[in-house]
Amino acid sequence: MASLLQDQLTTDQDLLLMQEGMPMRKVRSKSWKKLRYFRLQNDGMTVWHARQARGSAKPSFSISDVDTIRNGHDSELLRSLAEELPLEQGFTVVFHGRRSNLDLVANSVEEAQMWMRGLQLLVDLVTSMDHQERLDQWLSDWFQRGDKNQDGKMSFQEVQRLLHLMNVEMDQEYAFSLFQAADTSQSGTLEGEEFVQFYKALTKRAEVQELFESFSADGQKLTLLEFLDFLREEQKERDCTSELALELIDHYEPSDSGKLRHVLSMDGFLSYLCSKDGDIFNPACLPIYQDMTQPLNHYFICSSHNTYLVGDQLCGQSSVEGYIRALKRGCRCVEVDVWDGPSGEPVVYHGHTLTSRILFKDVVATVAQYAFQTSDYPVILSLETHCSWEQQQTMARHLTEILGEQLLSTTLDGVLPTQLPSPEELRRRILVKGKKLTLEEDLEYEEEEAEPELEESELALESQFETEPEPQEQNLQSKDKKKVVMCPLFCPSICCQIVAQAPISKPESLLLSQQKSKPILCPALSSLVIYLKSVSFRSFTHSKEHYHFYEISSFSETKAKRLIKEAGNEFVQHNTWQLSRVYPSGLRTDSSNYNPQELWNAGCQMVAMNMQTAGLEMDICDGHFRQNGGCGYVLKPDFLRDIQSSFHPERPISPFKAQTLLIQVISGQQLPKVDKTKEGSIVDPLVKVQIFGVRLDTARQETNYVENNGFNPYWGETLCFRVLVPELAMLRFVVMDYDWKSRNDFIGQYTLPWTCMQQGYRHIHLLSKDGISLRPASIFVYICIQEDLEGDES
Repeated sequence: MASLLQDQLTTDQDLLLMQEGMPMRKVRSKSWKKLRYFRLQNDGMTVWHARQARGSAKPSFSISDVDTIRNGHDSELLRSLAEELPLEQGFTVVFHGRRSNLDLVANSVEEAQMWMRGLQLLVDLVTSMDHQERLDQWLSDWFQRGDKNQDGKMSFQEVQRLLHLMNVEMDQEYAFSLFQAADTSQSGTLEGEEFVQFYKALTKRAEVQELFESFSADGQKLTLLEFLDFLREEQKERDCTSELALELIDHYEPSDSGKLRHVLSMDGFLSYLCSKDGDIFNPACLPIYQDMTQPLNHYFICSSHNTYLVGDQLCGQSSVEGYIRALKRGCRCVEVDVWDGPSGEPVVYHGHTLTSRILFKDVVATVAQYAFQTSDYPVILSLETHCSWEQQQTMARHLTEILGEQLLSTTLDGVLPTQLPSPEELRRRILVKGKKLTLEEDLEYEEEEAEPELEESELALESQFETEPEPQEQNLQSKDKKKVVMCPLFCPSICCQIVAQAPISKPESLLLSQQKSKPILCPALSSLVIYLKSVSFRSFTHSKEHYHFYEISSFSETKAKRLIKEAGNEFVQHNTWQLSRVYPSGLRTDSSNYNPQELWNAGCQMVAMNMQTAGLEMDICDGHFRQNGGCGYVLKPDFLRDIQSSFHPERPISPFKAQTLLIQVISGQQLPKVDKTKEGSIVDPLVKVQIFGVRLDTARQETNYVENNGFNPYWGETLCFRVLVPELAMLRFVVMDYDWKSRNDFIGQYTLPWTCMQQGYRHIHLLSKDGISLRPASIFVYICIQEDLEGDES
């Protein structure tokens, strides 16, 4: 593939013109629009920019960081400047993770289309590369960076500089001996294959060689039977057959002669260990492998809080980009806070704050476009409606017209069900969660005193920022109570006719009691709420006696955590028949997150996260939903689905079987610099392993640090954990740069569910803070899980 890339760079007309470079206008905001000169580097992997054609250039972005390319019409920013800048000449570079989009405007439509075609071609080529091809390209990148004078050759002085860039602290004499051995032409420089040989000598894996030789009779190769023994004994591949071992040899052995003889060389063995088959994450858990026919409340559902925000909760920007990013990462529940806007059009923003506003219809259109690009399973629109009757009608019209057949507007079979439908039954459907009117006679408006969720010192502050109060039932009054007609729960087609023919037909005559100042709920919007009717939570007993399976309560994180401590088993049982949504405290004005694990332990399905904020909490969320095809739905363990469950997240007891986990942290490979601006600095890496689960299982241990070696550090340390409820446990591996003066700096991490972990010798491929691959950065570990034979402990 690397050679295919080189072929394209020399033949494709778009790429040839991009390598020549051209001026384009870089747009950051309505007031920031500046001319820059952009050029694709000869390696085909990086785009550089300068203030002028012959000016000093610096990297703008790497092709491997690009997710997709959009035309100008799909750019929220460029559309806002349509009167000033021609949309046809604009395009957007969208990056993985949380990096801001790059909006560019070319000098002509042809130039814009040329860059869009060329960039998309490069993205497709990079995406389809396998491990070896990525490694080849990575080597090419390093050669480009090390070849300071760009003459296609690398002197020893340039090699020394490159070693520091690569995080290698090496004795000068030893480095020179490797350099001389690779310089077969004796030219005093390294070119092409010579540099490849130098890199191979530099990256020789002594610990892997030792492992290879321990299973090889002659130390030169692994026969089919020897490799089969390794897979069964060390990798714990209990069901491995000779046929499977042969498939792996055919796939990972680089030499044709080795494939013919059914043997694996050291290079092939290392290639296997670095592949997805040698990864710590079990490949069997990557596709959709769980039963998707259970009721919705039997699943953990990937959920977002204030999805429209891409910054903080007070002054941050509201953008449809928040919905695009959430949906593309598999999020299945997005939040929409809707308020009255100008010209009769509802707007979305964080009410009573300085956050910017976006049109509700633009949000709905974005959801319609991106809802099912990553997952076919249902998307839930969690509506927080603060609009007047008229603008609620506009909301209902936009939902109906824009979403069309995607919108679920009646029950699946047209009759009242006895349980929630399954993700499978709701494929490619969008559900509205919100308040709903009910059909009753003799309505009495009873307002119970609200129970404070916070200490008094917190309550005043939180009330200023919380935009998702526990929903109250919306009951209407009239002089003659028996004449009040409201929208039935599951609104058939006749519903709107009933409402229209009711004695009270004018919106202004439908008044809430004097004590309530909330807007009247519009029947047209109410009728779109199917299966997910928002109701206030009063107590678990009250819910059992008065609520139905299709009703859902929302909890602030503070209240949810308190309920887990006070009535953990009742909360678990509640979540076996009804959905719960938990949202971050209003005090989190910086869009920080809580640990979702605490809420999952009680079976809470929709644990909403501020997805724009990277950190440990989002690592846990991302790791949890990495399984099951990344579809956004994960089946809860059976003890969280049993309505008579005795499980208490604070005091887990039998029948759970504890397990002991042994992790030998062996070595690291090509760890990136923490601060790339400090060319001469070398990291001092250590590995921290964290377990998240029920409170008794939460633990952390770490290795010692290795001084001045981020390239191939060796630890060889064993960590031990005992876990009571492995079905709920998550593992997080973090590599840190030790610093005795201050907090250790983050280098990379990887988080996964215990149930998706493979035993044996495994590589853990690290991710950045934003969840982007740091390949080839990895750590090499040995994993062993032992069943606890001593019995369970409470």
